[in-house]
Amino acid sequence: MNQSLKFNDQGNSQFFVTIKNRVDTYFKENNISKNANAEMIWKTVLYLGSWIGLYFVILLEFFPTYVNFFLAIILGMNMAFIGFNVCHDALHGSYSKHAWINKSLGFIFHFIGANVYVWTITHNKVHHTYTNIVGHDGDLDVAPGMVRVTQDEPLKPFHKFQHIYAFALYSLASLSWFFRKDYVKFFQKKIGSHVNKHPKIEYFNLFFYKLMYYGIYIVIPLVVMDITWWQFAIGFLVMNFAEGLVLGLVFQLAHLVEDTDLPILKENENIEESWAEHQMRTTANFARKSKIAAFLCGGLNFQVEHHLFPKVCHIHYPAISDIVKKTAHEFDLPYNENDTFMSALKSHYLFLKNAGRNEEIAEPILSSREREMVA
Repeated sequence: MNQSLKFNDQGNSQFFVTIKNRVDTYFKENNISKNANAEMIWKTVLYLGSWIGLYFVILLEFFPTYVNFFLAIILGMNMAFIGFNVCHDALHGSYSKHAWINKSLGFIFHFIGANVYVWTITHNKVHHTYTNIVGHDGDLDVAPGMVRVTQDEPLKPFHKFQHIYAFALYSLASLSWFFRKDYVKFFQKKIGSHVNKHPKIEYFNLFFYKLMYYGIYIVIPLVVMDITWWQFAIGFLVMNFAEGLVLGLVFQLAHLVEDTDLPILKENENIEESWAEHQMRTTANFARKSKIAAFLCGGLNFQVEHHLFPKVCHIHYPAISDIVKKTAHEFDLPYNENDTFMSALKSHYLFLKNAGRNEEIAEPILSSREREMVA
């Protein structure tokens, strides 16, 4: 891994300057704040209210056990949507201009199992800087050893089936995250190029809030509910399977599809373009015109806009996406998108299938720049 990776904008690209000015002008001319609006606040109340309501309806057993089974699935999906729609914006500082509001809403991340401090490092600092760069972006570690995403990874016989079994692995995402991933990332010496040196309070926070999560979703239900251990286990697992599948799919469809780049750098090699241009080549939107997708995914289906403007609340992404697309085309940059969720799913399926093929017979996975040259 190149520890001093840099983005060398040798062409002195004016892309980001231009697009930033245009987006800023949009907000000024329309007298709109870049932060949350009334619609965003309504979404927040709806998601948080339904989360609390579902939890207590299940806990107090208002319905038969078989109904609670389905409610547990809905609760798991709801928790993923809270992460997308509320916590994600708050932790980027885009929900409000007031830091205490962002901090308070971001704190909810602990209640759905994720560690705020670790997320800030792995996502905000590492993923958003070194997007899709092999060896730097930890989000490419989908299921190490089990899912192959680049041709330089060791090829194993079972990888030729990864386009089938990967989706089952995605359902394990939340269990892995809440019981393993945060601990592993926290105690690694480095996360990408970031050298871990944690404040002492974060050691306490890691274990305290994890224990709080385990208490809320494991200990309290076992003590309060009149169910057997195996009934609880089924409910807890299906809740996490639902949450994990939603988390896994949404994140993968934004970066691991056919048209996105995955740069593999040699030692001391850098990215020979600006950071913003790199973002255009490594991110992808899906279902950009779907109000349902925008409502559920918290703007993560507008991944291009999010990576360029993480400090803008996602509620504004549909409005600025046309500006971004138009400017990208003016600068001869790709604007990767799949028109629907299903087309994005198909593209991810084909990506996995290609990445799992034998190197000797597989067609090379070309970068967008190489595809332009071939064309």
